[in-house]
Amino acid sequence: MRKDRSLRAFPVVVERDPQTQLLVGHVPGRPGAHSQGADTEELIYNLREVIEMLLEDGEPELESEFVDVQTIQVA
Repeated sequence: MRKDRSLRAFPVVVERDPQTQLLVGHVPGRPGAHSQGADTEELIYNLREVIEMLLEDGEPELESEFVDVQTIQVA
């Protein structure tokens, strides 16, 4: 667990796997920050554990920076 106990926020992209019906989530730009769960609560719990483990090794280098999610309407 990190020594610095300040809370940090991470954006999470959540999708449903059509084959398993599990929720799959990942933190954009953070290598290895992905997990799955049967529901949102389980997914967030699992992702929190993964992020905490990744941060134990120090601040990972960003692959990209999350900016936004947009909705596009097409006729």
